[in-house]
Amino acid sequence: MQIFYAPQIKPENAEFHFDKDESKHISRVLRKKEGDSILLTDGKGNLFHGTITLSSSKACQVRIDRVEEKSPRRYSLHMAVAPTKNNDRYEWFLEKATEIGVDEITPIICDHSERKVIKTDRLEKILQSAMKQSLSCFLPQLNAPENFRDFIAKEKPRQSFIAHCLEEDRYELKRRVQPDCPILILIGPEGDFSEEEVDLAIERGFLPVILSDNRLRTETAAIIACHTVALINQ
Repeated sequence: MQIFYAPQIKPENAEFHFDKDESKHISRVLRKKEGDSILLTDGKGNLFHGTITLSSSKACQVRIDRVEEKSPRRYSLHMAVAPTKNNDRYEWFLEKATEIGVDEITPIICDHSERKVIKTDRLEKILQSAMKQSLSCFLPQLNAPENFRDFIAKEKPRQSFIAHCLEEDRYELKRRVQPDCPILILIGPEGDFSEEEVDLAIERGFLPVILSDNRLRTETAAIIACHTVALINQ
């Protein structure tokens, strides 16, 4: 089974036309032909069941037979994660978080961040690919990079956490997460959050948490946080 991402498609559409690049991929690479069934999603929870009516390297046309509306998860998860020095590791986090379940991602630029410039175009493609690979119909929202202090000054859900490694009082995330509610988790860069950042976050109502007894890489910590929330909500 394979799902194609078609952000322009609408539930009321009777047919859909792929662009030239996707048409070439469908007809030449996947060798799909007229009469074959195909699945599409708009990334907003709708799954479109269709039949290919025209298949060529220049144009691929699909008749929409029915639309299935998928139910969203009972909880929502927003991960605010500092970019890693090695961009491949951040891409790995995006891929795995999408497979596990995440709704919104914001790259946050912190005092100890070694990477401060983020190209979101490639990251968007990583998210789309992971959504299709995991057969999901919900594309996570990728926000523009934001300064840590600006980010925490915004309105936040009641369940908001900051995971850090400083020698201060921290709670186990798995014992504080409540099911069926919006959740926001902050994950710092390789050099961790600064003491000032942690203090500011706590003043803003973020609960300090620990994810493991071991020191974790940024991307590993983010995945553990995603998985912990998913398990609590099973």
